[in-house]
Amino acid sequence: MAANKELSIAEKLKNLFQLQSIDSEVDQLEILKGELPMEVRDLEDEIVGLETRVNRLQGNLDDMRSGISRHEANIKEAEALIERYTKQMDNVKNNREFDALTKELELQKLEIQLSEKKMKEAKFSLDGKKETLVAAQEKFASKKENLGVKKEELEKIIAKTEKNEEKLRKKSIKQRKVIEERLLKAYDKVRGSYRNGLAVVTLARNSCGGCFNQIPPQVQLEIGMRKKILACEHCGRVLVDDNVMEVEPPVVETKPVVESK
Repeated sequence: MAANKELSIAEKLKNLFQLQSIDSEVDQLEILKGELPMEVRDLEDEIVGLETRVNRLQGNLDDMRSGISRHEANIKEAEALIERYTKQMDNVKNNREFDALTKELELQKLEIQLSEKKMKEAKFSLDGKKETLVAAQEKFASKKENLGVKKEELEKIIAKTEKNEEKLRKKSIKQRKVIEERLLKAYDKVRGSYRNGLAVVTLARNSCGGCFNQIPPQVQLEIGMRKKILACEHCGRVLVDDNVMEVEPPVVETKPVVESK
C-alpha cells in the first residue's frame, strides 16, 4: 500500500469517486432485476415445502386406503365365519355347543359392525384428505408455473446485463486496489448503511448529494480545494466537488495582505 500513501488528497478523492461511479452502475443493474431474485428464492423454498406436504398427504391417503382394505377384509372374514357357524348350528349335539356357536356368531356380527363403523369414519376422513391434497397439488402447480415465469423473466434480464455486470465488477475490483485499506473500509461501511449505496457524493445546490442537508460555505470551499477528505456531518458520506475527476483542484484566489506602515 506504499504507493497509495504517496497519492495526493485530490487523487485519493478521484479514485474514491471513480469506485463509487462503477459500483453505482452495478447497483443500477441490480435495480433492473428488481425483487425477482428474492421472489425466485422465496418461490423455490415455498415449492419445496408444498412438495413435502403433497407427499405427506399422499402417504396419509395410502395409509387410509390400506386401513379401509383391512376393514373390508375383516368384514369378509367375519361374514365367512358367520356362514360357517350358521351351518354348524344345524348339527349341534348339545346346549354347550349351541351356546358356544351363538356366542361366536354374536362376536362376528359385532366385528362386522365395528369394522363398518371404522370404515365409514376412514372413508369420511379420506374424502377430506383428498380435498386437502387436491388443493395442495393445485397450489403446488400454480407456484411452479409462477416460478417458471419469474425465472424466465430473470434469465432474460441476466442475459442482457451479465456481460456488462461482469465487466463492471472486474473494474470495481481493479479500482479498489488503488485505494488504501483505511479508506476502503470507511467506504464499504458507509455504502452498506444506505439503500442507494452512495458513499461518495458531490454537492447539489450547496447541499450534500446524499442526505441533502445544507453544507456551510467554508466547508464547501475546503471541499473544492481538496486538501483533506471531508465527510458530511449528517450522513457520513464523503463529499467531493463537481470537478473531482480533474486531478488538480482549482486555484483559490486570495486577496493580498496589505501591511500597515
